[in-house]
Amino acid sequence: MNTEKIIVMGVSGSGKSLVGARLARTLALPFFDADDFHSPANIEKMSNGVPLSDTDRADWLDDLAELIQAHPGLVLACSALKKGYRDRLRLASQNLMFLYLEGDIDMVWSRHSQREDHYFTGKSMLESQFAQLEAPTEFEAMAIDISQSVEVVLKDCLHAIKTR
Repeated sequence: MNTEKIIVMGVSGSGKSLVGARLARTLALPFFDADDFHSPANIEKMSNGVPLSDTDRADWLDDLAELIQAHPGLVLACSALKKGYRDRLRLASQNLMFLYLEGDIDMVWSRHSQREDHYFTGKSMLESQFAQLEAPTEFEAMAIDISQSVEVVLKDCLHAIKTR
């Protein structure tokens, strides 16, 4: 049984869900998307272009921590924008590894604007995420450059896990 616990993090549109799902499949781990754990109230706020506050995210982070504790291994796609959020998730498992999908706002927006049927809309919401982002240090997470193809990003993620 694979006991890796991996969070694929970054702003909305950085490729967390796509890369996370492929990574989970490659590692034979269950995949979860943190977006699926938001409350209806949080989804409504984001659908209306209102950024979530730390208070809005508190129960969501608690639910994600329970998920991490409940599984011996998993891949979780989660924005984890702030150090405090990552610290909260680390309390659930000291064996947690963060892979930070890193890119600039123009690149992410070009990808984001092509998405359909997602409650997270509008460039102002993405700008808000970049403003809130407390980029992890090299000691907190392995940064993965998302300007490359998905295949190269996945390869870089697998290399980061292997060499950790």
